[in-house]
Amino acid sequence: MPENTPAARDYAQVSHLRAFEPERIGQAARARRRRERLLPDDGRLMIIAADHPARGANGVGSRPMAMASRTELLDRLQVALADPGVDGLLGSADIIEDLTLLGALEGKVVFGSMNRGGLQGASFELDDRFTGYDARAIADANLDGGKFLTRIALDDPGTLPTLTASADAISELAERRLIAMIEPFWSRWEGGKVRHDLSADGVVKSVNVAQALGRTTAYTWLKLPVVDDMERVMESTTLPTVLLGGDPITSPEETFATWQKALSLPSVRGLTVGRTLLYPPDDDVAAAVRTAVSLVH
Repeated sequence: MPENTPAARDYAQVSHLRAFEPERIGQAARARRRRERLLPDDGRLMIIAADHPARGANGVGSRPMAMASRTELLDRLQVALADPGVDGLLGSADIIEDLTLLGALEGKVVFGSMNRGGLQGASFELDDRFTGYDARAIADANLDGGKFLTRIALDDPGTLPTLTASADAISELAERRLIAMIEPFWSRWEGGKVRHDLSADGVVKSVNVAQALGRTTAYTWLKLPVVDDMERVMESTTLPTVLLGGDPITSPEETFATWQKALSLPSVRGLTVGRTLLYPPDDDVAAAVRTAVSLVH
């Protein structure tokens, strides 16, 4: 396969390769052109996130199945990734492999999603098993690091195995000099649903637990929500931090203004955003991405 030539021209060919030549997935991953440095000259990253469906979370705002169509999601991702200001992707293996075959990840930073076992709404949601990538697979797939969600709930015994698995992932990624991007929340059960404490105190407590996990923190990054009193949150860590978008509940203008303020804080290295940019109210993905890029770079 010639360098930088996509293995697949369209989704039909992606499906064909998966059925008849699955070895081409690994070949395309190993041949994918990576960036020489993780961070560009301005030291900031604009990452598109797309690991939500793997947890059974297909909703965006008032649209409960917005992300159900895989080809539509891939269309939107390719629009977003085509913006030169977008540095890369965070995704589950299925999405990363589709986009690799299509040649959409050339020269991009790519993080593999590691724990998807805590399905949204499940009774075992907080026993968040690592059912996706492990550190070895991330290295074999020629990726730049792994991301995992670590919800800390004092009222749920599933928290302990999740913390243990998170610590192991950090250590195993660090051994390979790969980034471990940990997304912590201080959580609890309330009315049969998992709720996150999005006060500054709650986020600080989650940061303090998460940033101490693993045999070394040399390659650990944080992925944090934007909350009130974000200045105090960022005083709780020296680790590189990217801000997450979440399911949009405010207008795009309000959301972008909140991000802009938070991006000015020390240790904040950029945005890792999915649904807000991929499914904006007007469905103009390119425009939403362009605005986010202008805030980061």
